[in-house]
Amino acid sequence: MNTHESMSHMIVRRFIKHRLAVVFTIIFLVLSLIALLAPWIAPYDPNAISASFSAPPTNLHWLGTDQIGRDVLSRLIYGMRISLLVGICATLISITIGVILGLVAGYFGGIIDSIIMRFTDMVMSFPYILLVLVAAAIFEPGLVSIILILGFVDWPGITRMVRGNVLSLRESDFVKSARIAGLPRHQILFGEILPNTVAPILIYATNVLAMSMLDEAALSFLGMGVTQPTASLGNMLNAAQSMNVLTDKPWLWIPAGSLIIILVVSINFIGDALRDAFDPNSAQ
Repeated sequence: MNTHESMSHMIVRRFIKHRLAVVFTIIFLVLSLIALLAPWIAPYDPNAISASFSAPPTNLHWLGTDQIGRDVLSRLIYGMRISLLVGICATLISITIGVILGLVAGYFGGIIDSIIMRFTDMVMSFPYILLVLVAAAIFEPGLVSIILILGFVDWPGITRMVRGNVLSLRESDFVKSARIAGLPRHQILFGEILPNTVAPILIYATNVLAMSMLDEAALSFLGMGVTQPTASLGNMLNAAQSMNVLTDKPWLWIPAGSLIIILVVSINFIGDALRDAFDPNSAQ
């Protein structure tokens, strides 16, 4: 067994030690699969209107119907799909921007590092939620807009983290050897340094994913994110602004709220387990 296989097995073994993380990983994968297969699993078209308005759960509609007669279970499944899509796409955008800027700043240093880090500090100086709300108010609400907004405001943290790792790696023996061998800079950055920074990036990505899903839910709840008739977990909670719904029609908001909690808690448990699994000081 080579060193790479030994390290992989050790990481998996450490991860499995976190029983709750394993349980929530299974839950997250099952929910993600349900969301992926929404067109085949959902009992109704999420936008189809029935004759029953705000009807409680029945044999025909297991989670009841909303205010205009749409099946809540079907919209919940499709809404979970949209919320996961927003979280994953926003995370990919943030990680891509953050990793590239962090690699460049840490490796080249000098004026390039100063410019990138001053810009990063400037973005981080704005209150995060205020920045998101202002951006959401400027751009037209919608799926693409919310993905881009969340993707372009979450990158500073990953930039600083990657830069710090690169600063410690660029003077290591394997990087010096790559320079002496005449490897081009892009190959040193993406072929030598980046693979040794994957672990903290992966761990940070779980945090960004959870935050992006919560931010989408909050913005959609306020009517500034994913808009009707497209279902998302956030805009399904929009109905809970009415006291009548909160007290007398719990099927309109408890399922969506519970699903957001389960998804975010699952992602956080996975992130915690990954952090311990990649920690070289963790007990084997």
